[in-house]
Amino acid sequence: MPADNVNVSGVSARYASALYDLADEQGVIDAVAGDLAALSKMIADSADFQRFIKSPIISRAEQSKAIAAIADKAQLSPLAHKFLGLLAANRRLFALPGVIAGFREILAERRGQATAHVTSAAALSESQTMSLIEALKKSVGRNVDIVSKVDPSILGGLIVKVGSRMVDSSLKSKLQRLKLAMKGVG
Repeated sequence: MPADNVNVSGVSARYASALYDLADEQGVIDAVAGDLAALSKMIADSADFQRFIKSPIISRAEQSKAIAAIADKAQLSPLAHKFLGLLAANRRLFALPGVIAGFREILAERRGQATAHVTSAAALSESQTMSLIEALKKSVGRNVDIVSKVDPSILGGLIVKVGSRMVDSSLKSKLQRLKLAMKGVG
């Protein structure tokens, strides 16, 4: 599920805040952040998992049993495992993408980081990612955590969103601007 389509308010924000507070109390913030990153990847990579967490027709018991099996298979930390069980028991699995985004925002804020949502046509290499982090660090003035997404429809270039600022240097957008400019020339 694309990170930029996730709503972090209401239920998601409250659960994210509660999870962060518990992880901080138990000293397992990094473990939980890693677990949430793995869950985010699972959500992004599996349409079936997306349907599962959003489905209102799957019973509470079935959701709880399935999410426990997923957490076991993914070897999530005990806190993340219990938290997913709580979401399932409360019929709030649909809020999981928002909880993950909210947790990341809280973590970045507490660590003095900014979160950059980067969309590229193909997966970025390690060196490209490091170069992008350095460039964004100079631009933003603080450390940057990158949440990347691959969208082949942009054809090339990048779309970078940091807070309320967005830079769209995708080939798709450039072609659209050129098309509009050409229409005006007739």
